[in-house]
Amino acid sequence: MTLSAEPERSSMDAPSRSDEFVRGLSEAVGGPVGSHAVPRRSGRFWTAGRIVMALVCLTLALHWVQKSPCENGAWTGYKQYREMCYTDVLALYYAEGLSDGKVPYRDHAVEYPVLTGAFMGLIGLPVHAIGENRPGFNQGEAFYIVNLVVLGGLAIATVGVILALRRRRPWDAALFAAAPALLFTASVNWDLLAVGLAMFGVYAWAKRHPVAAGILLGLGTAAKLWPGFLFIPLLFLGLRARRFSQAFTASLVGLITWIVVNAPVYLLYHKSWDQFFSLNRTRGIDWGTLWYLGVHFPFLGALPGFNRLQTNIPSVNYLQYGLFAVCCIGIALLIFMAPRRPRFGQVAFLVVAAFLVFSKVWSQQYVLWLLPLAVLARPRWGAFLAWQAAEVIYFCAFYGELLGASGKGIFPESVFDLAALLRLVTVCVLAGYVIRDIVRPERDVVRDTYSDDPEGGVLDGAPDAPWIAWWGGGPEDEEDAVPAGGQPTGGQAAGGQTALAGSASVS
Repeated sequence: MTLSAEPERSSMDAPSRSDEFVRGLSEAVGGPVGSHAVPRRSGRFWTAGRIVMALVCLTLALHWVQKSPCENGAWTGYKQYREMCYTDVLALYYAEGLSDGKVPYRDHAVEYPVLTGAFMGLIGLPVHAIGENRPGFNQGEAFYIVNLVVLGGLAIATVGVILALRRRRPWDAALFAAAPALLFTASVNWDLLAVGLAMFGVYAWAKRHPVAAGILLGLGTAAKLWPGFLFIPLLFLGLRARRFSQAFTASLVGLITWIVVNAPVYLLYHKSWDQFFSLNRTRGIDWGTLWYLGVHFPFLGALPGFNRLQTNIPSVNYLQYGLFAVCCIGIALLIFMAPRRPRFGQVAFLVVAAFLVFSKVWSQQYVLWLLPLAVLARPRWGAFLAWQAAEVIYFCAFYGELLGASGKGIFPESVFDLAALLRLVTVCVLAGYVIRDIVRPERDVVRDTYSDDPEGGVLDGAPDAPWIAWWGGGPEDEEDAVPAGGQPTGGQAAGGQTALAGSASVS
């Protein structure tokens, strides 16, 4: 089924009408877009998509400015903390031996997964070769700038993926494009490499290419382990939708891809390959995590159990993995028992958020893992900006804590603890809102525009397996069922032509 251009335009979401927070802000500039407003048919350069693309470019330019005091590597007097411009990318160019021409894993045991180590080497070794015989050439600065450009390109591509997934909701991508967390952490580490690969994988899945999705998500897992968690919701959703074979194919291909990427390094330089896993097994409780707060917060830190956790790292490992597994079981039950099958973006966000909440390591740039998933899960501005404000507060408090650890304390430990607690609470609140939207699907704003799941691929519009009714999931009324093809019937036709238009565009 194909729709004409006019119905397609009329079904475009307008945040000033659909989002309470934006609607309130719009009163300062004349109020929401009128119901009879019609965009010009032609001659309009600044479309929503181009504005969002310009916005992410501006955010990345501001990020470069924010990091510029540190890009030359002259970090004297704790400048990298005072200016809040520290980046692992520059520091690890020297720490990982790239400045000496060492090949990752062969000559030096890199502390990152294989694809990230290869990425570092592909940029770092040519920079070293160029600068080795050129006096005055700042290799570290050149390495950082090249990484910044490539990582920035991945961030722009991620926005492009979100725009492609949400053609009827282009302003959703602005949440990622203008996110303060992106501005402050884009090049703190190489996390945008995994973010970009993961989002390419989500796009391939949405376009019903499970093999391509598996390859891309497998590559993302070879860069950082978290994209592999996206197979968990895919498998459970596939089970509910009787599309398990496609989900299993993507997962199996992803595993094979990860093995193929890792195998050469594993076989040739096993000790170096194991450095990442060994470091994560033995690494202590990191700043700002749930476990850190448990030790440092009043009353809780005095409990014998929390004190012992500081030195009993194996127990922390078991606890974090056990709690994450419990959360995954809970998410699986939510998938099976929800009145409508949750969207892929919703449960993907919940899985990754659960991992971070209970992890013993939660570095400042890990917020980038959640950013695109939060946009797909719940594109509402109010709670999203509250979470981003908490991330900015934590970002600033983190550098204050670093100064304190360097003997230049500027505030008491409790300030950092409160900032970390605020970040933790806002992530949990956002996850709570996502769960509420799953339990009460009529509150899901994405389904005001699309009839089912725009990033669901073969899941979009698929009927539930018959046994779902036994679990208590599925629509209460047969009229509320969504037939294959994604077009709503009966009670799901709320939204009228908008829902039908969204359905037709996906199918």
